[in-house]
Amino acid sequence: MTYNELSNLIFRKQSYLCVGLDTDPLKLPRHLLNEPDPVFAFNRAIIDATADFAVAYKPNTAFYEAQGPRGWESLQRTLEYMPNDCFTIADAKRGDIGNTSSLYARAFFDPDAAGLNFDSITVAPYMGHDSVMPFLDYEGKWVILLALTSNVGSADFQRQPVGEQELFETVIEKAQTWAGPDRLMFVVGATQADVLTRIRELAPDNFLLVPGVGAQGGSLAEVSRRGLTRSGGLLVNASRSILYASSGTDFAGKARAEAQALQTEMTQHLAKL
Repeated sequence: MTYNELSNLIFRKQSYLCVGLDTDPLKLPRHLLNEPDPVFAFNRAIIDATADFAVAYKPNTAFYEAQGPRGWESLQRTLEYMPNDCFTIADAKRGDIGNTSSLYARAFFDPDAAGLNFDSITVAPYMGHDSVMPFLDYEGKWVILLALTSNVGSADFQRQPVGEQELFETVIEKAQTWAGPDRLMFVVGATQADVLTRIRELAPDNFLLVPGVGAQGGSLAEVSRRGLTRSGGLLVNASRSILYASSGTDFAGKARAEAQALQTEMTQHLAKL
C-alpha cells in the first residue's frame, strides 16, 4: 500500500484505527475452544466485527510464535483473511545484523518463503542502518521503526541525552536518511503524547504508529491534536480494549462497539484538520 493509498483510506473511512490482534489463547471465549483453530476463529470474528472502522490490523507475532507451528498457521490464515484494503503490520520488532535481517524480511514479506506477505514490519533500530536496510530492499514494503515506546523502561535508553537531544530524536533524524516517509514510519507510544509536538517537528510527513490508547491509558484526543497531519499521519492502535471487551458469546459485538466508539471520535478529530 502506498503513502497516498493509506492517506486516502483514512479519509474515506474517517478513521485511523489500527486493531492489534494480540490474541492470547488463554483469553479466548470458551465457546471457541472446540474450533479446529480457535485463535483464527477469534481473529476472523474480530475482523468481521471491526472492518468497517479499521484501516489497519497488527498481529503481535509473539502471540503466534509462542504456539509453535500451529501458531504460525493461525497467523497465516489471519493475514489471508484481512480485507484487501487494510494496511497490515507484522508487529515482530526484529533487528539484527544484515544477513539475519534479510531472512527476517523474507519471512514476513516474501509469500513464497514462509507464506506471509505483510505490508510492513516493526523493527528495532539499536543495531543501526545495516540491520534496517534489508527490510527496505523489498519494494513497496514499509519499516516501522521503534522511536519512543509506551513502556516504563523506555526512559532507560530512549530518553537519554545524546549531545543536545535525546536518543529517540537521534534515531528519528538518522533514520530519515535511510528512507522517505513513503517507506518509513515510527512507533510513538500514546503515553508519550507530550513529546509528539517535538516528534512532528522532526518527522512532519511520516506516519506514526501509536500504541497505548485504551487499556494502557493513552489519550486519543491528545495524540490526535499533536500528531494528525493533512495526510492523516497516524495509525492509532487499540488491542486489549477491543479484543477483550467481553469474554462471552457476545465478544464480537462488544469489540465492534469499542471500535466504532474510537472511529467516531477519530472522525471528530479529522474534521478539525
